[in-house]
Amino acid sequence: MCRVFAGQDPEGYRQINRSIRIDGHSTSIQLEATFWALLDEIAENQGLTTPKFISKLYDEAIEINGAIPNFASMLRTTCALYLRGHRPGMEEQMVPKRQAA
Repeated sequence: MCRVFAGQDPEGYRQINRSIRIDGHSTSIQLEATFWALLDEIAENQGLTTPKFISKLYDEAIEINGAIPNFASMLRTTCALYLRGHRPGMEEQMVPKRQAA
């Protein structure tokens, strides 16, 4: 069972740093190559560049939550949500789950 995971190409978990401008400030974000590939895909599906998508995500998260304790982790969980089928436009479907919790 674990061979699928253990035998994966090391290129997928290679750390990559990208410099991005968020809220008017240049910052560097370090994620594994697989997460960057997913963020590129998500951004493209939204008709945005990856930096623009990340900046917009940051702004919306700040607006909703007031703070982001670990932005790199938020980006990783964004990828996980995307892989689980959550897409923009599904917010209405997700609201009852949040209210029930």
